[in-house]
Amino acid sequence: MTSTTVPVIFDLDGTLVDPAGGITDGIAAALTEFGIPVPSQDLLDAMVGPKLSDSLLTIAGVPPAMLKNVIRSYRMRYLDTGISQSRLYPGIAELLESYAAAGRPVAVATQKPENLAHVVLEHHKIARRFAAIHGSAVDETAAAAGPIGKTGIIAAAMAELRTQHAIMVGDRAQDVAGALANGIDCIGVSWGFAPDGELEAAGAVAVVHDAPSLRNAIEELESVRAAALSEVRNDGAL
Repeated sequence: MTSTTVPVIFDLDGTLVDPAGGITDGIAAALTEFGIPVPSQDLLDAMVGPKLSDSLLTIAGVPPAMLKNVIRSYRMRYLDTGISQSRLYPGIAELLESYAAAGRPVAVATQKPENLAHVVLEHHKIARRFAAIHGSAVDETAAAAGPIGKTGIIAAAMAELRTQHAIMVGDRAQDVAGALANGIDCIGVSWGFAPDGELEAAGAVAVVHDAPSLRNAIEELESVRAAALSEVRNDGAL
């Protein structure tokens, strides 16, 4: 890695992988099993990205006493059929291959349980591309287990990458907020699950619409950082 090569940290669902109904269908089925009304499709889509337990409580209205059972039911369906419904977004495999060839470190920071993140990435045959894969605790209802929220998960990825500089790529406001809390920029992708304007309002430095545009935005940010470092060195030499 050169002094100007910035590691890239990716969100998972809605950024690298299109769940293609594997998440929302599974949530709907789990809610139905326990007699809980299923929210509208827009609200189900809004549950993709944030921590599942939080979304089930605040969006779906799952009673706290039922939370563990609903999550358990959802996870069983997700492992059985949900992962196989998912697919990589266009251009993502090629982007990761090019970064591997160039020696650019990449990582994953997701609020999906870390063990499931590994399973999904292995399913799509891209797990080996990542120098670090970090997610939530296995027990999503345990508030004290593992790093708390996206901020802690991104911090863990940066620590394993041994860097204080990185670029986050994500599709929801939580990705942007977690990046900013760690002092790094976030590029938003429009192909995920954020409502119109969410990423811009959260403070994303750019919002891109396809993988080639994402590559260009990352290179532009890297150029800005290189120029800033050059100015600092020059100022210090005076």
